[in-house]
Amino acid sequence: MIKVLMIEDDLELAEIITNYLKSFDIEVVNTDSPYTGLSMIKTDSNYKLLILDLTLPEIDGLELIPKIRASSDIPIIISSARDDILDKVMGLERGADDYLPKPYNPRELQARIKAILKRLNVEPAKKSENSIFELKNEDMKIYFQDALLDLTMAEFDILKLLIQRKGGVVAREDFIYDSLHIEDDSSLKNIDVMISRIRNKIARIDNTKTYIKAVRGIGYQLYI
Repeated sequence: MIKVLMIEDDLELAEIITNYLKSFDIEVVNTDSPYTGLSMIKTDSNYKLLILDLTLPEIDGLELIPKIRASSDIPIIISSARDDILDKVMGLERGADDYLPKPYNPRELQARIKAILKRLNVEPAKKSENSIFELKNEDMKIYFQDALLDLTMAEFDILKLLIQRKGGVVAREDFIYDSLHIEDDSSLKNIDVMISRIRNKIARIDNTKTYIKAVRGIGYQLYI
């Protein structure tokens, strides 16, 4: 799993980003203190990338970048609500690799992280785990606890993506983009309805727990 440091004082946003990137084998460690973040970079070489807010307590993010660059070449993505062109230019000139203005979709952040890590030949480790769900892609069938689930094609696509993410968070938009059986103009509410139907079909076999849980502000996550 790739380890990423985030310096962000909006803890709700940090939680959303952390939960979303986990589904892509990216572990995010957040601190709201710039100086603590600087110390973490100096003492832990396992961080492969930094997501940096600009408007921070103690010191502005633009002032922090040169301090980071004095001891580390860690890739930096600036994540800021400040959209002034001067901030963007200064951030890049001082050593940041990318600038992502808020608000943004976490999916775009993941794509930018992936592009930077690919350029540096850093790839998330593959992981395997046993599951009580058995996916048979070629037959478009999914078994739960050895029982065949009676799914529509759209429901199959949704549950398949959750299984493939192996416990990671899947954004509602990703279900639409990934499926060939869900119209591109479908509302996010339609995804919620289909998730509810899948839950009910799973519960007919095992109603002792909720296997698909909502992640506030993002989408859904499969709990094994």
